[in-house]
Amino acid sequence: MQPADRAGEAARAAGKTSGPGRRRGIGTALLGGPLSSRNFRLLSACSVISVGGSQIATVAVPFAVLRSGGTASDVGYVAAAELIAMIGSLLAGGAIADRAPRHRVMMAAESLQAVAQAIAAVLLLTGQARVWQLATLAAAGGVGFGFYYPAAQGLLPQTVQASQLAQANALFRTGRNAASIGGAALGGILTGLAGPGWALAADAATFAAAAALRAGMRFDRLPPAQAASAFRDLRDGWREFTSRRWLWAVVAQFMIVTGIYAAAMQVLGPLTAHAQLGGARSWGLITAAYAVGAVAGGLVMTRYRPDRLLVAGMLSIPAYSLLLFALAVPLPVPLDLGAALAAGGSLEVFTVCWATTLQQEIPPDKLSRIVSYDALGGIAATPVATAVAGPAAAALGTTAVLTVAGALVATLPLLVLLTPEVRHIRRSEPIPLTGDHGLKPAPPTRVDGRRARPTAVFAVVCRSDRVSG
Repeated sequence: MQPADRAGEAARAAGKTSGPGRRRGIGTALLGGPLSSRNFRLLSACSVISVGGSQIATVAVPFAVLRSGGTASDVGYVAAAELIAMIGSLLAGGAIADRAPRHRVMMAAESLQAVAQAIAAVLLLTGQARVWQLATLAAAGGVGFGFYYPAAQGLLPQTVQASQLAQANALFRTGRNAASIGGAALGGILTGLAGPGWALAADAATFAAAAALRAGMRFDRLPPAQAASAFRDLRDGWREFTSRRWLWAVVAQFMIVTGIYAAAMQVLGPLTAHAQLGGARSWGLITAAYAVGAVAGGLVMTRYRPDRLLVAGMLSIPAYSLLLFALAVPLPVPLDLGAALAAGGSLEVFTVCWATTLQQEIPPDKLSRIVSYDALGGIAATPVATAVAGPAAAALGTTAVLTVAGALVATLPLLVLLTPEVRHIRRSEPIPLTGDHGLKPAPPTRVDGRRARPTAVFAVVCRSDRVSG
């Protein structure tokens, strides 16, 4: 039997993939693919719940600061406090997530975030909130996210077969972004009608619910980790990170793009909405439109499988500048909504391509550490960006700041494509697997007459932390 035939046999036996050339609808493909995994369903459900709440808070926090007597600069300082705490905990979070059960790390992180948001809600509802208190609690939530994020990125590959990673990433992100639509809209309504205190109370409840639901996830016990210091773990992760030029080239440019994104979504956008677009309700609609665009981008990526993952990702990013230019004018809210749709879709295409590339190219036992360095580099500029966004807008004008930001977002990704390694990374189809859990590589090392890619071989051999059942 030829390798391609063996792949078809294994796929039909597992009921999870279709033979070559066979076309299936999106619903059939998803139900027979990632959604057939109980752990993936739970992971996605928890994400939908917590992200919905987080979007409520994203709308509420700037207005909570303003209601507590804060200024435009204070909005940026509170956002910066959360980001600095996140940055300080990311590397420790990545090292722990590569050793401890990742879903339990996420449960602990979500519990911390629930407590922080609950305290902030009580302070706001009782009229006792001060800007320094909101900044402190935002920092506590940032620590929680610093531990949550590396574990979350490393956990998804444990819930599905290697052949389903791209589709799982797109589906997972689509669920998150669908939750963002309702969360952002609800955040605008709650903040506008009931006040930011009730909005943060709702966010605290979603964190608690997600942490409780995550307890139902079940995984095989991971192989015992080799005894090593945390410093050695981080050093090994840094060596893996710096050895790949495509990796740090993308992270370096996205450090700037993410800083601009944070400044726009957490400071400049809310300030523009507050001053010229009607306040929290309008900003809630704009963030909801962004989420709708992201959902659309995720749905596209369940079917679109670009061969050159990073080229597709880089070419999608410049469309985000449309939202920045729209807010710079600012355009009427309906036109802002259209720009937000395009922006959300563009960054979602990049996110799915990037996540799939990392999961394809990075050894599973080092993935959380690499993700922590990726996140650390990507957000390194965000505390500065959010802290100076308010003062810069006051000194130079919001229009000028947003215009420069849009120009940078439109050009930087194109410069990254000058790096050969970025252009040359291709999608790697995994070697056909046998068995219900996809643990054993097919014996041949040649597929359709060509030598199998070493990356795919390594990904199969190393996938010892697979999902049970």
